[in-house]
Amino acid sequence: MVNISLIVNEKLFEVSVSENLRLIDLLRDELGLIGTKEGCGEGECGACTVIMDGETVNSCLVMAFQANGSNILTIEGMEKEGKIHPIQQAYIDVGAVQCGFCIPGMVLSTKALLDKKPHPSKDEIREGISGNLCRCTGYNKMIYAAEKAIEYMEEGK
Repeated sequence: MVNISLIVNEKLFEVSVSENLRLIDLLRDELGLIGTKEGCGEGECGACTVIMDGETVNSCLVMAFQANGSNILTIEGMEKEGKIHPIQQAYIDVGAVQCGFCIPGMVLSTKALLDKKPHPSKDEIREGISGNLCRCTGYNKMIYAAEKAIEYMEEGK
């Protein structure tokens, strides 16, 4: 067992983890943050995407002990003061949410992109979400959602 300390959604956690525990399992099974989904378990689909120290990571590929000292954002941490984030609202408003399985990872990939580049081009948005697979859409709605999110954030929604 390894003792680790990490911040998840602005809350400090100090936990003891086995050396073979993945970050996704820590988040879902130990911390109860079930918004992070596991699709493939191989880092191919992006359903398990979280933001760790400002970068998107596939939490199915990160061992929990590797997150020691890290600051992690999951989909649950996007909500503030009982309101969903403008990116989440944009995804809803443009109809980008269909089955919903890919959406937590897709939203976090969008957030990471917009945090780094507040006004990306369509090509940059495509690249920013390229690590996230969606079986329900042709990705156009996700691009529209990112563009709408930019508007919402500029308007202070």
